Amino acid sequence: MKKAMILAAGLGTRLRPYSERRPKPLFPVLGTPLLRHTVAGLRRAGFGPLVVNAHHLGEQIAAALAGEADVFVQQEAEILGTGGGLRRALPHFGSEPVLVTNGDIFHTIDLARVYDDHRGSGAAVTMVLHDCPRFNKVAMADDGRIIGFGDEVAAAPTRLAFTGIHVIDPAILTALPADTFSDIIDCYRALIASGGAVRGLVVRGHYWTDMGTPDDYLALHGALLRGEVPGEMAPSTPFLIEASARLGAGVQWHDWVAVGAAARLGAGASLTRVVVWDGAEVPAGAVLADTIVG
Repeated sequence: MKKAMILAAGLGTRLRPYSERRPKPLFPVLGTPLLRHTVAGLRRAGFGPLVVNAHHLGEQIAAALAGEADVFVQQEAEILGTGGGLRRALPHFGSEPVLVTNGDIFHTIDLARVYDDHRGSGAAVTMVLHDCPRFNKVAMADDGRIIGFGDEVAAAPTRLAFTGIHVIDPAILTALPADTFSDIIDCYRALIASGGAVRGLVVRGHYWTDMGTPDDYLALHGALLRGEVPGEMAPSTPFLIEASARLGAGVQWHDWVAVGAAARLGAGASLTRVVVWDGAEVPAGAVLADTIVG
């Protein structure tokens, strides 16, 4: 069995006020919660059982995954961080490597290849890296070893961005204190300092976004609806309007638009690069561009 964990306990502060009503991993992507896209991608790659941790609006995450076979939702009353969440999940992992992915990313990275590459590497940790200048903060040596994070290494042959996907040998998690907040990157720093092998696997030719801000979320929809995501089926039209949406007379849309189930668009409304969530309402005559209606 190839086990995996989805980190989904974050607060989503950069997505407020939308994240005050819905946790970031449940933001709809073309009408389907991001978390369901992530679970489906892991299953296609042969992973299971899965652990998903939850904190902020965790009951919504549990409800979204109700009935999913071999998915365990780890509810955390207090934020434990990426390290603390993994440490609490340790009893679910066994001795084989576990793939870990952030719950706020949408990507087309080959997860089966990532896992197999780690197993053949001999490293304790494999971090999946790519060139994304906005986030290029991981320092890597020429031989693929990760040597530091952020500004702690003054000069490095290569600096790349962490995709939020990594494969971990569970034994390293025993060094973390139980039921206490910790950051997995600090664990990796300590591992590197003690001579442990943390390596980078560089990937290319894929699509990736961390969906961390409203602009990122909208850009993801634009890329999907315009058919710009490699490996994803191009839609026949850049306008996704669910059949149960109620449209007033003279509603117009431009560039691309996604309208969720049971949404209501008032007469004469005009939408340009807008995502309307399930059940949301756009007033009559509204002129909206580059926004989310939740």
